[in-house]
Amino acid sequence: MLDILIILAYFTAILVVALRSRLSPAAGIDEYFVGGRDLPWYSIAASTIATNLHAGHFLAVIGAAYAYGLAQANFELNAVFGLLLAAFVFVPLYLRAGVVTISQFFEMKFGPRVATTYSLLTMFLYGTLYLGGTLFWGGYALEVLYGEPLQALVGGSPALRIVAMIILLGGISALYTWSGGLGAVVRTDIVQFVLLLGGGLTLTFLAVHRAGGMGALFALAPDKMHLHLPNSHPQLPWLGIVAMLLLNLQYWGCNQVILQRSLAARSLRHAQVGLLVGGVFKFITAAMLVLPGIALVVILGPEGELHDPDQAYLKLVNLLLSPGVRGLVLCGLFASLMSSVDSIFNSISTLWSIDFYRRRINPQASEQQVVAMGRRAILVVLVVGILFGFVFTYIKLENPTFPLDPYFKKASYFIKNGFVVLISAAVFLRNPSRRLVWTAFLATLPVTIAINLAFAGTPYLILTIVAIVSSFLLVALPTWWRTGWRLDGSLLKVENQIVGWFGLALGAGLVVTHFVLS
Repeated sequence: MLDILIILAYFTAILVVALRSRLSPAAGIDEYFVGGRDLPWYSIAASTIATNLHAGHFLAVIGAAYAYGLAQANFELNAVFGLLLAAFVFVPLYLRAGVVTISQFFEMKFGPRVATTYSLLTMFLYGTLYLGGTLFWGGYALEVLYGEPLQALVGGSPALRIVAMIILLGGISALYTWSGGLGAVVRTDIVQFVLLLGGGLTLTFLAVHRAGGMGALFALAPDKMHLHLPNSHPQLPWLGIVAMLLLNLQYWGCNQVILQRSLAARSLRHAQVGLLVGGVFKFITAAMLVLPGIALVVILGPEGELHDPDQAYLKLVNLLLSPGVRGLVLCGLFASLMSSVDSIFNSISTLWSIDFYRRRINPQASEQQVVAMGRRAILVVLVVGILFGFVFTYIKLENPTFPLDPYFKKASYFIKNGFVVLISAAVFLRNPSRRLVWTAFLATLPVTIAINLAFAGTPYLILTIVAIVSSFLLVALPTWWRTGWRLDGSLLKVENQIVGWFGLALGAGLVVTHFVLS
């Protein structure tokens, strides 16, 4: 009961913070979608990382660490590379162009056809797979931990209770995003960042302590303490690091959901410092998400092996935390969920309102009409996300041991691979042919499907490298032959010397980490 009261207090506090940030019906485009372009660096750092860490990280990633060990940390650590590129290459380009959406930048480069396709695919990917998956993980966690109280409150089957929680969690996030736009999202994300970091680190400390300390992890689970696994590993071969670096071009370089805060920065310096501080936190979150899973291997021992790795986080919560503390840690889980969901709502409403409603449906619309359309879009996205949450609930309950996270990642790469080709052509090639870019962008999907069918037993990360590189070469080779490379110092924009040294230190830290933990 104490845990439930704490969680209810959390949701109440978030709603109070959010609703105090609500905007009037007269709010304009910049005010609603990019917070008046006045976000300071600390808001950018906290909100960006809070958006990045969704509920699936705590459940699925800790579960994957339980199964695969330290190598799972590569997804977190290698994000530092993406954040460095975002800070010094991509975001300066976007701020110089003065865009509200990434697709506006692509339209400047390649015309409306490419931009429209990018925008549609982004809305589809995040409105279905990401939103539905994130809402599912929140409802699933509540059912596993509080099935009996929920039975008394809601009744029905586990599926019905999970669905009820999906609707509740999605509805709360949609409410405050609808009322306050990006400003409300960022203010609540700061609170949620503190909670998710505090809850995650508390669980990490207690899990490692219960296992006997870091020395015990190396001594009792040595096979789990390698950052790089053999290329024969079915999920995390060391060569997969190359795929992660390529995919980071999309996730941190042309991802509306992640970069909307940077587009709203007070200045380039604030954007760059915010992203670099976010990079520092990626080292912390790597430990926070991986060490508890490895510690659970030691705590349970060979005889206590979990049949469903996705239960690892929930097992730790029940095993290590007393009432009250458990409620606080779970607030961190729900903070990660809400911060991701509100960002998806805000970003998709921005894409729809700016790229479609104002650009194509009603070019004469006033700013207030555009904002009103964005608010309506949030309600539509909510319904779509809830429906896909239902689908994932059915899949998980019908196949309890089915590890959803690796399949979520693999499914998303069928679309993301094309985004990598697109942003690489936009930034790293000199005046590529628009027709070639369009062809390569469209070709990425069938190329990815064909490669996965032809080499079905090969790790999907390695296949991702082949798909991205082969599709990119379709446009790169003719462009290089005609105009040469565009890999020079003009790509980098460093606001001042201190920011530059900060970036160098962050990059050096990533290299050293790979060397030490290899």
